[in-house]
Amino acid sequence: MPPLVFPHAGHAALRRHRVHLPGHAYLVTATTLARQPFFSEFTPTCAAARRHLDPDVCRDSRLLAWVLMPDHGHWLVQVGDGDHLASIMNRIKSATARAYNEQRKRTGALWARAYHERLLRDDDAVRGAARYLVANPVRAGLVKRVGDYPFWDAVWIGDRSEGAVGAP
Repeated sequence: MPPLVFPHAGHAALRRHRVHLPGHAYLVTATTLARQPFFSEFTPTCAAARRHLDPDVCRDSRLLAWVLMPDHGHWLVQVGDGDHLASIMNRIKSATARAYNEQRKRTGALWARAYHERLLRDDDAVRGAARYLVANPVRAGLVKRVGDYPFWDAVWIGDRSEGAVGAP
């Protein structure tokens, strides 16, 4: 039997027919370049994490929850009416990389080009994705309790500005 041939193989082919629905939530995962553990260092990771608070990053979309793991990130994003998920992810990845690179006095890519997204069809799916996202550091063995990990946030938590994401 001859091998299957996909004429448009690669990440570009995966993105070709993506449709993102305004008002809907997506669970998005992106890895760092070559899965390097960039976010293992506290200070530069704080700088990157703070960028999630910048209103220019999400614009009219909404970041419901996020977590930065040593070699990847997860985001729960509700797409706004005038936005596209690809643009949102570009802004998040660019902003976090710029902040990290500035802190480490380095240049170059931080994130892999691709990302994976999953449409969340109802409130139960959104809640389940949020639980999955914030519990990721516990499952990875980085901490014993969710609250012990500093690089995450969720809209359901309330104001975490004091002490969160390395805030003074």
